[in-house]
Amino acid sequence: MLLCTACLVGLQLLISCCWAFACHSTEPSPDFTLPGDYLLAGLFPLHSGCLQVRHRPEVTLCDRTGSFNEHGYHLFQAMRLGVEEINNSTTLLPNVTLGYQLYDVCSDSANVYATLSVLSLPGPRHIELQGDLLCYSPKVLAVIGPDTTNRAATTAALLSPFLMPLLLEQIHKVNFLLHKDTVMFNDNGDPLSSYNIIAWDWSGPKWTFTVLGSSTWSPVQLDINETKIQWHGKDNQVPKSVCSSDCLEGHQRVVTGFHPCCFECVPCGAGTFLNKSDLYRCQPCGKEEWAPEGSQTCFPRTVVFLACQEHTSWVLLAANTLLLLLLLGTAGLFAWHLDTPVVRSAGGRLCFLMLGSLAAGSGSLYGFFGEPTRPACLLRQALFALGFTIFLSCLTVRSFQLIIIFKFSTKAPTFYRAWVQNHGAGLFVMISSAAQLLICLTWLVVWTPLPTREYQRFPHLVMLECTEANSLGFILAFLYNGLLSISAFACSYLGKDLPENYNEAKCVTFSLLFNFMSWIAFFTTASVYDGKYLPAVNMLAGLSSLSSGFGGYFLPKCYVILCRPDLNSTEHFQASIQDYTRHRGST
Repeated sequence: MLLCTACLVGLQLLISCCWAFACHSTEPSPDFTLPGDYLLAGLFPLHSGCLQVRHRPEVTLCDRTGSFNEHGYHLFQAMRLGVEEINNSTTLLPNVTLGYQLYDVCSDSANVYATLSVLSLPGPRHIELQGDLLCYSPKVLAVIGPDTTNRAATTAALLSPFLMPLLLEQIHKVNFLLHKDTVMFNDNGDPLSSYNIIAWDWSGPKWTFTVLGSSTWSPVQLDINETKIQWHGKDNQVPKSVCSSDCLEGHQRVVTGFHPCCFECVPCGAGTFLNKSDLYRCQPCGKEEWAPEGSQTCFPRTVVFLACQEHTSWVLLAANTLLLLLLLGTAGLFAWHLDTPVVRSAGGRLCFLMLGSLAAGSGSLYGFFGEPTRPACLLRQALFALGFTIFLSCLTVRSFQLIIIFKFSTKAPTFYRAWVQNHGAGLFVMISSAAQLLICLTWLVVWTPLPTREYQRFPHLVMLECTEANSLGFILAFLYNGLLSISAFACSYLGKDLPENYNEAKCVTFSLLFNFMSWIAFFTTASVYDGKYLPAVNMLAGLSSLSSGFGGYFLPKCYVILCRPDLNSTEHFQASIQDYTRHRGST
Protein backbone atom coordinates (compact mmCIF):
# COMPACT_ATOMS: atom_id res chain seq x y z
CA MET A 1 0.00 0.00 0.00
CA LEU A 2 2.84 2.38 0.89
CA LEU A 3 4.57 1.64 -2.42
CA CYS A 4 1.41 2.46 -4.38
CA THR A 5 1.04 5.69 -2.44
CA ALA A 6 4.65 6.58 -3.13
CA CYS A 7 4.22 5.97 -6.87
CA LEU A 8 1.08 8.12 -6.98
CA VAL A 9 2.69 10.93 -5.02
CA GLY A 10 5.78 10.64 -7.13
CA LEU A 11 3.80 11.08 -10.33
CA GLN A 12 2.03 14.12 -8.91
CA LEU A 13 5.31 15.66 -7.76
CA LEU A 14 6.98 14.95 -11.08
CA ILE A 15 4.26 16.81 -12.97
CA SER A 16 4.26 19.64 -10.44
CA CYS A 17 8.05 19.95 -10.53
CA CYS A 18 8.11 20.16 -14.32
CA TRP A 19 5.56 22.95 -14.19
CA ALA A 20 6.79 24.86 -11.16
CA PHE A 21 10.54 24.79 -11.82
CA ALA A 22 10.05 25.50 -15.52
CA CYS A 23 7.70 28.44 -15.08
CA HIS A 24 8.86 29.96 -11.79
CA SER A 25 12.50 30.80 -11.33
CA THR A 26 12.21 32.92 -8.18
CA GLU A 27 14.76 32.11 -5.47
CA PRO A 28 14.47 33.14 -1.78
CA SER A 29 15.93 36.59 -1.21
CA PRO A 30 19.17 36.65 0.86
CA ASP A 31 17.35 38.82 3.38
CA PHE A 32 14.81 36.04 3.88
CA THR A 33 17.36 33.27 4.56
CA LEU A 34 19.24 32.43 7.76
CA PRO A 35 21.68 29.47 7.88
CA GLY A 36 21.51 27.05 10.78
CA ASP A 37 21.84 23.47 11.95
CA TYR A 38 18.15 22.90 11.29
CA LEU A 39 16.13 24.89 8.78
CA LEU A 40 12.53 25.98 9.14
CA ALA A 41 10.46 27.13 6.17
CA GLY A 42 8.06 30.05 6.33
CA LEU A 43 5.38 30.45 3.68
CA PHE A 44 3.90 33.95 3.95
CA PRO A 45 2.13 36.27 1.44
CA LEU A 46 4.52 39.22 1.30
CA HIS A 47 2.69 40.48 -1.79
CA SER A 48 -0.93 40.32 -2.87
CA GLY A 49 -2.02 38.10 -5.71
CA CYS A 50 -3.38 39.34 -9.02
CA LEU A 51 -7.21 39.44 -8.95
CA GLN A 52 -7.84 39.79 -12.67
CA VAL A 53 -9.95 37.26 -14.55
CA ARG A 54 -7.89 34.52 -16.24
CA HIS A 55 -8.93 32.04 -18.88
CA ARG A 56 -5.91 29.73 -18.48
CA PRO A 57 -3.35 28.92 -15.74
CA GLU A 58 -0.59 31.51 -15.49
CA VAL A 59 2.39 32.03 -13.18
CA THR A 60 2.04 35.16 -11.04
CA LEU A 61 5.17 37.24 -10.38
CA CYS A 62 5.10 38.32 -6.75
CA ASP A 63 7.30 41.42 -6.81
CA ARG A 64 4.81 43.57 -8.70
CA THR A 65 4.63 47.29 -7.98
CA GLY A 66 1.99 48.26 -5.44
CA SER A 67 1.24 44.70 -4.30
CA PHE A 68 3.03 44.76 -0.91
CA ASN A 69 1.05 42.84 1.77
CA GLU A 70 1.56 44.28 5.25
CA HIS A 71 -0.21 41.36 6.94
CA GLY A 72 2.17 38.79 5.41
CA TYR A 73 5.13 40.96 6.32
CA HIS A 74 4.04 40.97 9.97
CA LEU A 75 3.78 37.15 9.93
CA PHE A 76 7.28 36.98 8.46
CA GLN A 77 8.69 39.28 11.18
CA ALA A 78 6.97 37.25 13.88
CA MET A 79 8.71 34.10 12.68
CA ARG A 80 12.07 35.88 12.53
CA LEU A 81 11.55 37.11 16.07
CA GLY A 82 10.69 33.62 17.31
CA VAL A 83 13.77 32.05 15.71
CA GLU A 84 16.04 34.81 17.08
CA GLU A 85 14.59 34.38 20.59
CA ILE A 86 15.32 30.64 20.47
CA ASN A 87 18.84 31.09 19.09
CA ASN A 88 19.67 33.80 21.67
CA SER A 89 18.47 31.66 24.57
CA THR A 90 20.96 29.44 26.42
CA THR A 91 18.26 27.12 27.74
CA LEU A 92 15.80 26.49 24.91
CA LEU A 93 17.93 24.67 22.31
CA PRO A 94 21.53 24.70 23.61
CA ASN A 95 24.29 23.95 21.08
CA VAL A 96 21.69 24.08 18.28
CA THR A 97 21.17 26.93 15.84
CA LEU A 98 17.89 27.27 13.97
CA GLY A 99 17.87 28.69 10.48
CA TYR A 100 15.05 29.60 8.15
CA GLN A 101 14.09 30.10 4.56
CA LEU A 102 11.16 32.38 3.90
CA TYR A 103 9.07 32.20 0.71
CA ASP A 104 6.64 34.72 -0.72
CA VAL A 105 3.42 32.77 -1.49
CA CYS A 106 1.49 35.55 -3.16
CA SER A 107 -0.35 33.16 -5.50
CA ASP A 108 -1.19 29.50 -6.05
CA SER A 109 1.72 29.06 -8.44
CA ALA A 110 4.15 30.64 -5.95
CA ASN A 111 2.73 28.42 -3.19
CA VAL A 112 3.33 25.23 -5.22
CA TYR A 113 6.86 26.40 -6.07
CA ALA A 114 7.67 27.13 -2.44
CA THR A 115 6.32 23.77 -1.24
CA LEU A 116 8.32 21.85 -3.86
CA SER A 117 11.42 23.84 -2.96
CA VAL A 118 10.92 22.88 0.69
CA LEU A 119 10.82 19.19 -0.28
CA SER A 120 14.01 19.36 -2.38
CA LEU A 121 17.29 17.91 -1.11
CA PRO A 122 19.89 20.20 0.53
CA GLY A 123 22.29 20.26 -2.42
CA PRO A 124 20.58 19.77 -5.79
CA ARG A 125 17.28 21.41 -6.71
CA HIS A 126 15.31 18.18 -7.17
CA ILE A 127 13.20 15.69 -5.26
CA GLU A 128 14.19 12.07 -5.13
CA LEU A 129 11.36 9.58 -5.61
CA GLN A 130 11.73 6.36 -3.63
CA GLY A 131 9.53 3.64 -2.24
CA ASP A 132 10.15 4.31 1.46
CA LEU A 133 9.14 7.90 2.10
CA LEU A 134 9.99 7.52 5.80
CA CYS A 135 13.69 7.68 4.92
CA TYR A 136 13.46 10.85 2.87
CA SER A 137 15.29 13.86 4.41
CA PRO A 138 14.59 17.20 2.72
CA LYS A 139 16.58 20.31 3.53
CA VAL A 140 13.79 21.79 5.70
CA LEU A 141 12.74 20.25 8.99
CA ALA A 142 9.34 21.90 9.45
CA VAL A 143 7.01 24.38 7.71
CA ILE A 144 5.10 27.34 9.10
CA GLY A 145 2.26 28.63 6.92
CA PRO A 146 0.56 29.32 4.57
CA ASP A 147 -2.06 31.50 6.27
CA THR A 148 -5.08 30.67 4.04
CA THR A 149 -7.10 27.46 4.02
CA ASN A 150 -6.86 26.73 0.31
CA ARG A 151 -3.09 27.17 0.09
CA ALA A 152 -2.53 25.36 3.39
CA ALA A 153 -4.53 22.41 2.04
CA THR A 154 -2.36 22.33 -1.10
CA THR A 155 0.83 22.46 0.96
CA ALA A 156 -0.41 19.79 3.37
CA ALA A 157 -1.33 17.46 0.49
CA LEU A 158 2.22 17.70 -0.86
CA LEU A 159 4.03 17.49 2.50
CA SER A 160 1.99 14.81 4.26
CA PRO A 161 3.41 11.79 2.32
CA PHE A 162 6.89 12.87 3.49
CA LEU A 163 5.75 13.11 7.12
CA MET A 164 6.94 16.70 7.43
CA PRO A 165 5.08 18.66 10.37
CA LEU A 166 3.25 22.70 10.86
CA LEU A 167 5.29 21.75 14.54
CA LEU A 168 8.51 20.10 15.79
CA GLU A 169 8.27 16.59 17.31
CA GLN A 170 9.55 17.72 20.71
CA ILE A 171 7.57 20.94 20.85
CA HIS A 172 5.43 19.74 23.77
CA LYS A 173 8.63 19.81 25.92
CA VAL A 174 9.20 23.53 25.26
CA ASN A 175 8.80 25.76 28.34
CA PHE A 176 10.30 29.26 28.37
CA LEU A 177 9.64 32.89 29.29
CA LEU A 178 8.89 35.41 26.57
CA HIS A 179 8.51 38.99 27.83
CA LYS A 180 7.57 37.72 31.29
CA ASP A 181 4.99 35.32 29.83
CA THR A 182 5.40 31.56 29.98
CA VAL A 183 5.35 29.77 26.62
CA MET A 184 4.58 26.04 26.76
CA PHE A 185 2.64 23.40 24.80
CA ASN A 186 0.64 20.30 25.64
CA ASP A 187 1.16 16.81 24.17
CA ASN A 188 -0.83 17.78 21.07
CA GLY A 189 1.38 20.78 20.42
CA ASP A 190 -1.31 23.27 21.41
CA PRO A 191 -0.15 26.36 23.37
CA LEU A 192 -1.04 26.46 27.07
CA SER A 193 -0.08 30.06 27.64
CA SER A 194 -2.47 32.77 28.62
CA TYR A 195 -3.15 35.33 25.95
CA ASN A 196 -5.25 38.38 25.23
CA ILE A 197 -7.79 38.51 22.44
CA ILE A 198 -7.01 41.62 20.39
CA ALA A 199 -9.03 43.20 17.59
CA TRP A 200 -7.41 45.32 14.92
CA ASP A 201 -9.34 48.48 14.26
CA TRP A 202 -8.96 49.62 10.63
CA SER A 203 -11.52 52.43 10.74
CA GLY A 204 -8.95 55.24 10.80
CA PRO A 205 -5.80 56.02 8.81
CA LYS A 206 -3.71 54.15 11.41
CA TRP A 207 -4.13 50.85 13.15
CA THR A 208 -5.38 50.68 16.67
CA PHE A 209 -5.70 47.64 18.89
CA THR A 210 -8.53 46.88 21.26
CA VAL A 211 -8.36 44.13 23.90
CA LEU A 212 -11.66 42.24 23.66
CA GLY A 213 -10.94 39.49 26.19
CA SER A 214 -8.46 37.01 27.52
CA SER A 215 -7.80 33.29 27.81
CA THR A 216 -6.13 31.37 30.62
CA TRP A 217 -5.32 27.70 30.87
CA SER A 218 -5.00 27.20 34.61
CA PRO A 219 -7.88 27.16 35.20
CA VAL A 220 -9.18 27.07 31.60
CA GLN A 221 -11.22 30.23 31.12
CA LEU A 222 -12.24 32.42 28.19
CA ASP A 223 -13.56 35.95 28.76
CA ILE A 224 -14.82 38.10 25.84
CA ASN A 225 -16.41 41.55 26.09
CA GLU A 226 -18.84 41.39 23.17
CA THR A 227 -19.74 45.09 23.48
CA LYS A 228 -16.24 46.05 22.31
CA ILE A 229 -16.45 44.07 19.09
CA GLN A 230 -16.91 46.30 16.07
CA TRP A 231 -18.55 44.31 13.27
CA HIS A 232 -18.39 45.56 9.69
CA GLY A 233 -22.07 44.95 9.03
CA LYS A 234 -24.81 47.58 9.08
CA ASP A 235 -25.63 48.83 12.62
CA ASN A 236 -22.81 46.63 13.97
CA GLN A 237 -24.83 43.53 13.00
CA VAL A 238 -23.07 40.22 13.68
CA PRO A 239 -22.33 38.42 10.37
CA LYS A 240 -23.38 34.84 9.88
CA SER A 241 -20.54 32.40 10.41
CA VAL A 242 -21.19 30.25 7.36
CA CYS A 243 -19.14 29.56 4.28
CA SER A 244 -22.19 29.45 1.98
CA SER A 245 -25.79 30.51 2.54
CA ASP A 246 -28.60 28.03 2.07
CA CYS A 247 -29.68 27.48 -1.51
CA LEU A 248 -33.05 28.36 -2.91
CA GLU A 249 -35.61 25.64 -3.40
CA GLY A 250 -34.77 23.39 -6.32
CA HIS A 251 -31.06 24.32 -6.26
CA GLN A 252 -28.48 21.64 -5.49
CA ARG A 253 -25.28 22.24 -3.55
CA VAL A 254 -22.11 21.83 -5.60
CA VAL A 255 -19.09 21.61 -3.30
CA THR A 256 -16.37 24.06 -4.35
CA GLY A 257 -13.63 23.21 -1.84
CA PHE A 258 -12.66 20.48 0.56
CA HIS A 259 -15.60 20.88 2.91
CA PRO A 260 -19.30 20.26 2.21
CA CYS A 261 -20.23 23.50 3.97
CA CYS A 262 -18.64 25.52 1.14
CA PHE A 263 -20.71 25.17 -2.01
CA GLU A 264 -22.32 26.92 -4.93
CA CYS A 265 -26.04 26.78 -5.65
CA VAL A 266 -26.91 25.36 -9.05
CA PRO A 267 -30.54 24.96 -10.19
CA CYS A 268 -31.68 21.45 -11.00
CA GLY A 269 -32.07 20.92 -14.72
CA ALA A 270 -35.40 20.33 -16.42
CA GLY A 271 -36.65 16.81 -15.77
CA THR A 272 -34.91 16.60 -12.38
CA PHE A 273 -35.82 17.68 -8.87
CA LEU A 274 -34.12 18.18 -5.51
CA ASN A 275 -35.21 15.84 -2.75
CA LYS A 276 -34.73 17.40 0.68
CA SER A 277 -33.12 14.17 1.87
CA ASP A 278 -30.15 14.77 -0.47
CA LEU A 279 -29.27 18.44 -1.00
CA TYR A 280 -26.17 17.68 -3.09
CA ARG A 281 -27.69 15.74 -5.99
CA CYS A 282 -30.67 16.36 -8.25
CA GLN A 283 -32.72 13.24 -8.91
CA PRO A 284 -34.42 12.43 -12.24
CA CYS A 285 -38.20 12.40 -12.49
CA GLY A 286 -40.09 9.28 -13.45
CA LYS A 287 -40.97 8.44 -17.04
CA GLU A 288 -44.52 9.72 -16.63
CA GLU A 289 -43.39 12.87 -14.78
CA TRP A 290 -41.66 16.15 -15.59
CA ALA A 291 -40.20 19.10 -13.74
CA PRO A 292 -39.14 22.60 -14.82
CA GLU A 293 -35.69 23.94 -14.07
CA GLY A 294 -35.10 24.57 -10.37
CA SER A 295 -37.91 22.35 -9.11
CA GLN A 296 -38.14 20.48 -5.82
CA THR A 297 -40.87 18.11 -6.98
CA CYS A 298 -42.07 16.37 -10.13
CA PHE A 299 -45.44 16.78 -11.80
CA PRO A 300 -47.50 14.29 -13.83
CA ARG A 301 -47.12 14.68 -17.57
CA THR A 302 -50.18 15.67 -19.57
CA VAL A 303 -51.35 12.95 -21.93
CA VAL A 304 -52.37 14.48 -25.27
CA PHE A 305 -54.00 13.16 -28.44
CA LEU A 306 -56.49 14.47 -30.99
CA ALA A 307 -59.66 14.21 -28.92
CA CYS A 308 -63.08 14.15 -30.57
CA GLN A 309 -64.48 16.95 -28.40
CA GLU A 310 -62.02 19.60 -29.58
CA HIS A 311 -63.17 22.34 -31.97
CA THR A 312 -60.60 21.34 -34.58
CA SER A 313 -61.90 17.77 -34.46
CA TRP A 314 -65.50 18.96 -34.84
CA VAL A 315 -64.66 20.86 -38.03
CA LEU A 316 -62.74 17.96 -39.57
CA LEU A 317 -65.36 15.41 -38.55
CA ALA A 318 -68.11 17.54 -40.03
CA ALA A 319 -66.19 17.98 -43.31
CA ASN A 320 -65.42 14.25 -43.58
CA THR A 321 -69.03 13.31 -42.79
CA LEU A 322 -70.23 15.76 -45.45
CA LEU A 323 -67.88 14.14 -47.98
CA LEU A 324 -69.26 10.70 -47.12
CA LEU A 325 -72.82 11.95 -47.60
CA LEU A 326 -71.88 13.45 -50.95
CA LEU A 327 -70.31 10.16 -52.03
CA LEU A 328 -73.41 8.23 -51.04
CA GLY A 329 -75.65 10.79 -52.75
CA THR A 330 -73.59 10.65 -55.91
CA ALA A 331 -73.72 6.85 -55.91
CA GLY A 332 -77.52 7.03 -55.66
CA LEU A 333 -77.71 9.67 -58.38
CA PHE A 334 -75.51 7.62 -60.72
CA ALA A 335 -77.53 4.47 -59.99
CA TRP A 336 -80.74 6.34 -60.89
CA HIS A 337 -79.20 7.62 -64.16
CA LEU A 338 -77.06 4.59 -64.90
CA ASP A 339 -78.16 4.31 -68.55
CA THR A 340 -77.67 7.99 -69.39
CA PRO A 341 -74.75 9.09 -71.61
CA VAL A 342 -73.06 11.07 -68.82
CA VAL A 343 -72.85 8.08 -66.47
CA ARG A 344 -71.80 5.72 -69.26
CA SER A 345 -69.08 8.14 -70.43
CA ALA A 346 -67.86 8.46 -66.82
CA GLY A 347 -67.24 4.73 -66.67
CA GLY A 348 -70.62 3.22 -66.02
CA ARG A 349 -70.45 0.65 -63.26
CA LEU A 350 -66.77 1.49 -62.76
CA CYS A 351 -67.98 4.73 -61.14
CA PHE A 352 -69.36 2.79 -58.18
CA LEU A 353 -65.95 1.23 -57.57
CA MET A 354 -64.41 4.70 -57.67
CA LEU A 355 -67.01 6.12 -55.28
CA GLY A 356 -66.62 3.10 -53.00
CA SER A 357 -62.84 3.51 -52.88
CA LEU A 358 -63.23 7.19 -51.99
CA ALA A 359 -65.74 6.23 -49.29
CA ALA A 360 -63.28 3.67 -47.87
CA GLY A 361 -60.56 6.31 -47.75
CA SER A 362 -62.96 8.74 -46.07
CA GLY A 363 -63.98 6.13 -43.51
CA SER A 364 -60.33 5.50 -42.62
CA LEU A 365 -59.93 9.14 -41.59
CA TYR A 366 -62.11 8.58 -38.52
CA GLY A 367 -59.20 6.57 -37.07
CA PHE A 368 -57.25 9.80 -36.50
CA PHE A 369 -59.57 10.91 -33.70
CA GLY A 370 -59.47 9.78 -30.10
CA GLU A 371 -56.84 7.79 -28.25
CA PRO A 372 -54.89 5.62 -30.73
CA THR A 373 -55.77 1.92 -30.61
CA ARG A 374 -54.20 -1.07 -32.33
CA PRO A 375 -57.01 -1.49 -34.93
CA ALA A 376 -56.99 2.24 -35.72
CA CYS A 377 -53.20 2.27 -36.18
CA LEU A 378 -53.34 -0.79 -38.42
CA LEU A 379 -56.13 0.42 -40.68
CA ARG A 380 -56.21 4.20 -40.93
CA GLN A 381 -53.20 4.86 -43.18
CA ALA A 382 -53.20 1.50 -45.00
CA LEU A 383 -56.93 1.62 -45.79
CA PHE A 384 -56.62 5.20 -47.04
CA ALA A 385 -53.64 4.33 -49.25
CA LEU A 386 -55.41 1.28 -50.72
CA GLY A 387 -58.69 3.13 -51.31
CA PHE A 388 -56.98 6.04 -53.03
CA THR A 389 -54.98 3.56 -55.16
CA ILE A 390 -58.19 1.99 -56.45
CA PHE A 391 -59.61 5.43 -57.30
CA LEU A 392 -56.41 6.51 -59.12
CA SER A 393 -56.27 3.18 -60.98
CA CYS A 394 -59.85 3.60 -62.18
CA LEU A 395 -59.18 7.21 -63.16
CA THR A 396 -56.06 6.20 -65.09
CA VAL A 397 -57.64 3.32 -66.91
CA ARG A 398 -60.79 5.29 -67.75
CA SER A 399 -58.71 8.09 -69.34
CA PHE A 400 -56.53 5.56 -71.14
CA GLN A 401 -59.59 3.69 -72.44
CA LEU A 402 -61.03 6.88 -73.95
CA ILE A 403 -57.72 7.49 -75.74
CA ILE A 404 -57.85 3.94 -77.17
CA ILE A 405 -61.43 4.33 -78.35
CA PHE A 406 -60.99 7.68 -80.06
CA LYS A 407 -57.38 7.48 -81.24
CA PHE A 408 -56.27 3.86 -81.60
CA SER A 409 -59.45 1.88 -82.42
CA THR A 410 -58.97 2.52 -86.17
CA LYS A 411 -55.19 2.99 -86.24
CA ALA A 412 -54.40 -0.10 -84.12
CA PRO A 413 -57.46 -2.32 -84.31
CA THR A 414 -55.55 -5.41 -83.12
CA PHE A 415 -54.50 -3.72 -79.89
CA TYR A 416 -58.02 -2.35 -79.41
CA ARG A 417 -59.62 -5.80 -79.86
CA ALA A 418 -57.11 -7.39 -77.47
CA TRP A 419 -57.81 -4.68 -74.87
CA VAL A 420 -61.56 -5.20 -75.12
CA GLN A 421 -61.55 -9.00 -75.33
CA ASN A 422 -59.15 -9.42 -72.39
CA HIS A 423 -60.98 -6.86 -70.23
CA GLY A 424 -57.92 -4.64 -70.10
CA ALA A 425 -59.55 -2.01 -67.93
CA GLY A 426 -60.57 -4.44 -65.19
CA LEU A 427 -57.23 -6.28 -65.41
CA PHE A 428 -55.27 -3.04 -64.95
CA VAL A 429 -57.32 -2.02 -61.92
CA MET A 430 -56.89 -5.48 -60.37
CA ILE A 431 -53.11 -5.61 -60.93
CA SER A 432 -52.56 -2.03 -59.75
CA SER A 433 -54.71 -2.51 -56.64
CA ALA A 434 -53.09 -5.88 -55.88
CA ALA A 435 -49.63 -4.26 -56.00
CA GLN A 436 -50.70 -1.65 -53.47
CA LEU A 437 -52.37 -4.34 -51.35
CA LEU A 438 -49.08 -6.27 -51.30
CA ILE A 439 -47.19 -3.14 -50.23
CA CYS A 440 -49.71 -2.45 -47.46
CA LEU A 441 -49.63 -6.03 -46.18
CA THR A 442 -45.84 -5.97 -46.12
CA TRP A 443 -46.04 -2.66 -44.31
CA LEU A 444 -48.41 -4.05 -41.68
CA VAL A 445 -46.35 -7.20 -41.15
CA VAL A 446 -42.79 -5.85 -41.23
CA TRP A 447 -43.31 -2.32 -39.93
CA THR A 448 -46.45 -2.93 -37.88
CA PRO A 449 -48.07 0.40 -36.91
CA LEU A 450 -48.76 0.30 -33.18
CA PRO A 451 -50.00 2.81 -30.60
CA THR A 452 -47.11 4.30 -28.68
CA ARG A 453 -46.40 6.82 -25.93
CA GLU A 454 -43.82 9.39 -27.03
CA TYR A 455 -41.81 11.11 -24.26
CA GLN A 456 -38.90 12.86 -26.00
CA ARG A 457 -40.38 15.74 -28.00
CA PHE A 458 -42.01 17.66 -25.16
CA PRO A 459 -40.76 17.45 -21.56
CA HIS A 460 -44.21 18.00 -19.99
CA LEU A 461 -46.33 15.96 -22.43
CA VAL A 462 -46.93 12.32 -23.31
CA MET A 463 -47.89 12.11 -26.98
CA LEU A 464 -50.20 9.22 -27.86
CA GLU A 465 -49.66 8.35 -31.52
CA CYS A 466 -49.19 5.57 -34.05
CA THR A 467 -45.78 4.60 -35.39
CA GLU A 468 -46.76 4.32 -39.06
CA ALA A 469 -45.21 7.62 -40.19
CA ASN A 470 -41.74 6.43 -39.14
CA SER A 471 -41.71 3.32 -41.35
CA LEU A 472 -40.53 2.52 -44.86
CA GLY A 473 -43.89 0.95 -45.66
CA PHE A 474 -45.64 4.29 -45.19
CA ILE A 475 -43.26 5.95 -47.64
CA LEU A 476 -43.56 3.16 -50.23
CA ALA A 477 -47.37 3.23 -50.15
CA PHE A 478 -47.51 6.96 -50.75
CA LEU A 479 -44.80 6.89 -53.40
CA TYR A 480 -46.84 4.29 -55.25
CA ASN A 481 -49.90 6.56 -55.15
CA GLY A 482 -47.71 9.38 -56.38
CA LEU A 483 -46.72 7.33 -59.45
CA LEU A 484 -50.37 6.48 -60.12
CA SER A 485 -51.27 10.17 -59.86
CA ILE A 486 -48.64 11.01 -62.45
CA SER A 487 -49.93 8.27 -64.79
CA ALA A 488 -53.52 9.49 -64.38
CA PHE A 489 -52.41 13.04 -65.16
CA ALA A 490 -50.49 11.88 -68.25
CA CYS A 491 -53.46 9.90 -69.62
CA SER A 492 -55.85 12.81 -68.98
CA TYR A 493 -53.46 15.24 -70.68
CA LEU A 494 -53.21 12.98 -73.76
CA GLY A 495 -57.00 13.21 -74.08
CA LYS A 496 -57.16 17.00 -73.93
CA ASP A 497 -58.35 17.16 -77.57
CA LEU A 498 -61.19 14.61 -77.15
CA PRO A 499 -64.82 15.64 -77.60
CA GLU A 500 -65.96 18.16 -75.02
CA ASN A 501 -68.17 15.63 -73.22
CA TYR A 502 -65.20 13.28 -72.82
CA ASN A 503 -62.45 15.84 -72.27
CA GLU A 504 -61.69 15.95 -68.53
CA ALA A 505 -58.11 17.15 -68.68
CA LYS A 506 -58.80 20.44 -66.90
CA CYS A 507 -60.79 18.94 -64.02
CA VAL A 508 -58.48 15.97 -63.52
CA THR A 509 -55.39 18.19 -63.73
CA PHE A 510 -56.83 20.51 -61.07
CA SER A 511 -57.73 17.64 -58.74
CA LEU A 512 -54.35 15.91 -59.08
CA LEU A 513 -52.49 19.20 -58.62
CA PHE A 514 -54.49 19.85 -55.45
CA ASN A 515 -53.65 16.32 -54.30
CA PHE A 516 -49.92 16.93 -54.78
CA MET A 517 -50.08 20.24 -52.94
CA SER A 518 -51.93 18.67 -50.02
CA TRP A 519 -49.32 15.99 -49.39
CA ILE A 520 -46.38 18.33 -49.97
CA ALA A 521 -47.88 20.64 -47.35
CA PHE A 522 -48.33 17.71 -44.95
CA PHE A 523 -44.77 16.40 -45.24
CA THR A 524 -43.37 19.93 -44.95
CA THR A 525 -45.41 20.53 -41.80
CA ALA A 526 -44.40 17.15 -40.36
CA SER A 527 -40.72 18.02 -40.82
CA VAL A 528 -40.98 21.12 -38.63
CA TYR A 529 -43.89 20.33 -36.30
CA ASP A 530 -44.32 17.30 -34.06
CA GLY A 531 -47.10 18.50 -31.82
CA LYS A 532 -50.52 17.38 -30.78
CA TYR A 533 -52.25 18.49 -33.99
CA LEU A 534 -50.03 16.60 -36.45
CA PRO A 535 -52.73 13.88 -36.84
CA ALA A 536 -55.17 16.67 -37.68
CA VAL A 537 -52.79 17.92 -40.40
CA ASN A 538 -52.46 14.36 -41.70
CA MET A 539 -56.23 13.94 -41.82
CA LEU A 540 -56.64 17.33 -43.51
CA ALA A 541 -54.21 16.25 -46.25
CA GLY A 542 -56.13 13.01 -46.78
CA LEU A 543 -59.48 14.81 -46.77
CA SER A 544 -58.15 17.31 -49.32
CA SER A 545 -56.98 14.48 -51.60
CA LEU A 546 -60.33 12.68 -51.45
CA SER A 547 -62.30 15.90 -51.90
CA SER A 548 -60.19 17.01 -54.88
CA GLY A 549 -60.60 13.59 -56.51
CA PHE A 550 -64.37 13.63 -55.98
CA GLY A 551 -64.75 17.27 -56.96
CA GLY A 552 -62.57 17.07 -60.06
CA TYR A 553 -64.17 13.94 -61.48
CA PHE A 554 -67.74 13.55 -60.19
CA LEU A 555 -69.04 17.06 -59.47
CA PRO A 556 -69.04 18.21 -63.14
CA LYS A 557 -71.06 15.11 -64.06
CA CYS A 558 -73.48 15.66 -61.16
CA TYR A 559 -73.93 19.24 -62.38
CA VAL A 560 -74.82 18.03 -65.89
CA ILE A 561 -77.28 15.42 -64.55
CA LEU A 562 -79.03 17.79 -62.16
CA CYS A 563 -78.76 21.21 -63.81
CA ARG A 564 -78.18 20.58 -67.55
CA PRO A 565 -80.31 17.56 -68.56
CA ASP A 566 -80.22 18.83 -72.15
CA LEU A 567 -76.53 17.91 -72.28
CA ASN A 568 -77.25 14.42 -70.92
CA SER A 569 -78.75 13.10 -74.15
CA THR A 570 -77.65 10.69 -76.84
CA GLU A 571 -78.16 13.33 -79.55
CA HIS A 572 -75.83 15.79 -77.83
CA PHE A 573 -73.09 13.19 -77.37
CA GLN A 574 -73.50 12.00 -81.02
CA ALA A 575 -73.18 15.57 -82.24
CA SER A 576 -70.08 16.08 -80.14
CA ILE A 577 -68.47 12.92 -81.52
CA GLN A 578 -69.33 13.93 -85.13
CA ASP A 579 -67.74 17.35 -84.62
CA TYR A 580 -64.58 15.68 -83.25
CA THR A 581 -64.49 13.26 -86.21
CA ARG A 582 -64.97 16.07 -88.75
CA HIS A 583 -62.25 18.12 -87.09
CA ARG A 584 -59.74 15.24 -87.07
CA GLY A 585 -60.64 14.41 -90.68
CA SER A 586 -59.97 17.97 -91.77
CA THR A 587 -56.62 18.05 -89.99
